[in-house]
Amino acid sequence: MRAVIRRNGRLVVDDMAAPVPEAGQVLCRTLACGVCGSDLHALDHYDHMIELTERMGAASAMKKGADTVFGHEFCCEVIENGPGTAGRFKPGARVVSIPAVITAAGFETVGYSSRLPGGFAQSLVLTEALLLAAPNGLSSEEAALTEPLAVGEHAVAKAEPGEGQAYLVVGCGPVGLAVIAALKARGLGPVVACDFSPERRAAADRMGADRIVDPALVSPHASWGDFDVPASGAQGLIAAAQGRAVRRAVIFECVGAPGVLQSLALGAPPGTRIVVAGVCMQTDAIEPLAFAAKEIELRFVLGYSPDEFDASLNNLAEGATRYNGIITGVVGLDQTPAAFTRLQADKSQIKILVAPGA
Repeated sequence: MRAVIRRNGRLVVDDMAAPVPEAGQVLCRTLACGVCGSDLHALDHYDHMIELTERMGAASAMKKGADTVFGHEFCCEVIENGPGTAGRFKPGARVVSIPAVITAAGFETVGYSSRLPGGFAQSLVLTEALLLAAPNGLSSEEAALTEPLAVGEHAVAKAEPGEGQAYLVVGCGPVGLAVIAALKARGLGPVVACDFSPERRAAADRMGADRIVDPALVSPHASWGDFDVPASGAQGLIAAAQGRAVRRAVIFECVGAPGVLQSLALGAPPGTRIVVAGVCMQTDAIEPLAFAAKEIELRFVLGYSPDEFDASLNNLAEGATRYNGIITGVVGLDQTPAAFTRLQADKSQIKILVAPGA
């Protein structure tokens, strides 16, 4: 089969052996697979990801010097049920899955394994027990958005959203837009969206953000007063003395670049909860006093639960979210290396999908 392979630090399109399903696994044909920001990071920081995983006490399924096929946001078509499966899905069925495969050796993440190919290959193996049927009314491209939308769903759940809060989403790439979509699907607001890219700001508007901010012109923190969030402890005391209701600020950091957390702490109101959904791959520095003085709470999030993944698929299928509209391009395998370059350089691009059969 053909695949986009990370080899010697760059992406090449080449032939490789098709995977063979083991017990409990299903062989699938990739219909559509999204390029994630984590894929861009993994291309450039591959060895560092392996080293950091090992420093955290885990074993990485990616191996230094080995070929690796990325791709974990996919919709697939069942080709063949492997040994020990129940046959829940007939050949031709369209499915999505949490990007994980249970093997005899343990658990491996699809797209971050040097043994099993990810979705940037013509076929892959998945665990039958984790498969979900893609609803007939949902295109394969839209179904492939289940995984990134689930990331936003999880970040919002971990933020413990509720009444009496105002939200700021910093960075309107796929993760930030998923956060906005998840907030608005819950009927929550006000939501302020902040990004330098006009195309991404326009996408945030389509997701339902209540206010759009270009940080080159306006501070992302300029709106707090408009939404009854005290900008200082003194303002909070005055509001309490006057019996006025106040809101708490919740910020979603969806950029994942050095310096962003420190900048947010300096500008955030007291008592802010910052949910860190952006994955910074470099060493960052913060000044703890900036956080302690304002009693700022940090919550780091990653991934999602099976229930959040299932809910995201249902929200896409039922039209409960506007996330279906973030796709800015679909390419074949041969165009995938150039798509990586485009996503790194052109912030007007939001979500590019790879269709291996194209």
